[in-house]
Amino acid sequence: MVELQDITAPLVVRLVDGGEKVVAACFPHPQGMLYLDTFWHLKTPQEAAHLVRGKLRGNGPWRVGDVTVRVLGCPNTDPDLQHDHIAWRDYLEQHQSAYPPREQILEIARHMGAHW
Repeated sequence: MVELQDITAPLVVRLVDGGEKVVAACFPHPQGMLYLDTFWHLKTPQEAAHLVRGKLRGNGPWRVGDVTVRVLGCPNTDPDLQHDHIAWRDYLEQHQSAYPPREQILEIARHMGAHW
């Protein structure tokens, strides 16, 4: 089974209200799934970290409760989300030293209760 924290492709969360957003990372959590917004490291944890309650199921796309997680589609499929992803990717490329390394991100997720 593919694990969320191992996915390197950009991910999209589709929320209960039908809105979708590109996310920086997703992790399994005992209560469901923890995800981090793009630019999460510039916000407080209360603003940028989200716990979705429910059983994590699937092998991509994934479901957690009423939320779906999928890989970002191509520019023709997801033009607005591609725009958000490009802004995030460009930020990461231009500010590499300001973004935590992967091991630190995994440790932050563990601290917030994520596990794998």
